[in-house]
Amino acid sequence: MLRLAPHVLELDWADVESRIKHFIKNYVEKAEADGIVLGLSGGIDSSTVAALSALAIGGNKVLGLIMPEKETYNQEDIEDAKNVAEKYGIKTKIIDITAIIETIQKTIPEFDPNEKISKGNIKARTRMICLYYYANKHNLIVCGSSDKSEAMMGYFTKWGDVAADIAPIMDLYKTQVRKLAQYVGLPQRVINKPATPALWPGQKAEDELGLKYETLDLILYGLEHFMEIDEIANQLGIDKAVVQKVSSRLERMEHKRRMPITIKLQYRTIGMDFKLPQSI
Repeated sequence: MLRLAPHVLELDWADVESRIKHFIKNYVEKAEADGIVLGLSGGIDSSTVAALSALAIGGNKVLGLIMPEKETYNQEDIEDAKNVAEKYGIKTKIIDITAIIETIQKTIPEFDPNEKISKGNIKARTRMICLYYYANKHNLIVCGSSDKSEAMMGYFTKWGDVAADIAPIMDLYKTQVRKLAQYVGLPQRVINKPATPALWPGQKAEDELGLKYETLDLILYGLEHFMEIDEIANQLGIDKAVVQKVSSRLERMEHKRRMPITIKLQYRTIGMDFKLPQSI
């Protein structure tokens, strides 16, 4: 029987680093791109992806966009992003996206500044616009930094922070990302920093998810391995309702993890049975 304990999330971090670096390098080469562009927030996920990208193809081929905005401006995050970039030789560009966001808000009819989620999602999608502008302009691959915990829970903005060409850490739970970050030598301050999408002031991922990542990741690991809800709850010593809530959200958020769906009308259909050989 599978026993849910922190050790089940341990991996061979040298092997993980090597495989991710190969994945990044191989994709960039086969796409005939000149490098990678990514959003660099100073947080654990983006810093880990930035470090791995630099180790894979060289920091001189990685562009980190630091995109502060007025409402959630945090100088410490900017400094953390700069420090990570300096450590791994990554090029950076600071783009204050406040004016873009405010222009969009003023332009949308019936925009409601009190509607927190819709307003916040504009920020995430604005960052995506900037990333793809630089990707198009300089022939770069957009590298995403979504992790497995947040992807499974649907804790991201659709067509926003999850929009990318590749997502090298999307098969690693948040607690695993922290272990990998430790292995590749990220600053301890970044590793220990509370996760936040920074869509509004004071936002913290664990507060919104309702669980510490140490517990959430074990629940998700159990669900991934087809464990019964009762068994997960018993092993972790938590209420069954907590596990049920996570399971329900996992299923409910499936639409956010898929490309747009269609109906089958012809011989082969995009997203269903129109599959080409995987070349990258």
